[in-house]
Amino acid sequence: MTDEDKAWAYLSRVVEPPSRELSAYVADVGPVEAATRIKTGRLEDEKLQRITEARRDVDCAAADLEALARLGGRLVTPDDPDWPLLAFASFRGRPVCDRPTGVAPMVLWVIGEDSLADVAERSCAVVGTRAATSYGEHQAADLAAGLAERDVAVVSGGAFGIDGVAHRATLGAEGLTVAVLAGGIDVPYPAAHTAMLRRVAEQGLLVSEYPPGVRPARHRFLTRNRLVAALSGATVVIEAGLRSGAANTASWAEALGRPVCAYPGPVTSSASAGCHVLIRNGAFLVTRVEEVVEVVGAAGELAPEPGRPVSPLDGLTDVELRTYDALPARGARTVDQLAVAAGLPPTELLGPLATLELAGLVRRHEGRWRIAAR
Repeated sequence: MTDEDKAWAYLSRVVEPPSRELSAYVADVGPVEAATRIKTGRLEDEKLQRITEARRDVDCAAADLEALARLGGRLVTPDDPDWPLLAFASFRGRPVCDRPTGVAPMVLWVIGEDSLADVAERSCAVVGTRAATSYGEHQAADLAAGLAERDVAVVSGGAFGIDGVAHRATLGAEGLTVAVLAGGIDVPYPAAHTAMLRRVAEQGLLVSEYPPGVRPARHRFLTRNRLVAALSGATVVIEAGLRSGAANTASWAEALGRPVCAYPGPVTSSASAGCHVLIRNGAFLVTRVEEVVEVVGAAGELAPEPGRPVSPLDGLTDVELRTYDALPARGARTVDQLAVAAGLPPTELLGPLATLELAGLVRRHEGRWRIAAR
């Protein structure tokens, strides 16, 4: 437990994350010096002095790091090779900077063995409503399992509904899943997902920018959503109401320059109303895992065209189709009778009839033509 670790842990708690002012100050003077000056109140920046005043005497750094060690976790800082530098570079864009909380996290509290930087290179957020329908749960499970089979990490928020289904389906497929929490990593929320989140920590990653012991709160869920979007190559919304956390995550993804995808649902379903708005406003309409991998995968991982029903009449020319349509469903006709029905000279029907006969579509008997039995 180094002085720098303690400084990062202290700074993680002294201001409600994220803080643009604190992050900039730490980048300027370093974490140890920043922590020392904040504790003693020796700050030239009046705004930073004001926002750190309430918590500057609260130093739980040693206890927080001990709690993290007991959980088998680690503190990931911007100086760590595990820091998703490329993924968080999007926070420098103007659409994000214009938002009050549009800033990269200062530190991340992480449980799990996988590299967060590696995970962010091939990942996809799967989010949706807590009040998921059976349709939404089926689509979320199918998508998450398919992504796991294609080595795409599934990122979500650990909540009820679509989030939980996505995590469980990924675990069931022995894939890698990341749960981004709105509180400390030692505070499972919702409590009913404690066992699931424990499995996520064992098989994937639990991530939070909040130190141990911090309880989830409404504003922290909305702040957390920006990390779900930032750690993912694209965000897929399975089901969402007109006003929902999933729609908020999609708006963060758009601001960060990430593709937003949405599954369509019944037009009568309020659970899919938010998805339909996203699609109308430019989100990619997706219906299968291959289409999602095309968005988050490497160059050339294109989704194959879906299979279409085939007919024996496919590939026939216009004249051949007119000749075939001139044949009665029952019975047979002579060439002259077919010419009248098709509106073509009899001599022009001989070639098409021969072609149709070779294709097994028609047969001739005693000078008359009929549709061949299939």
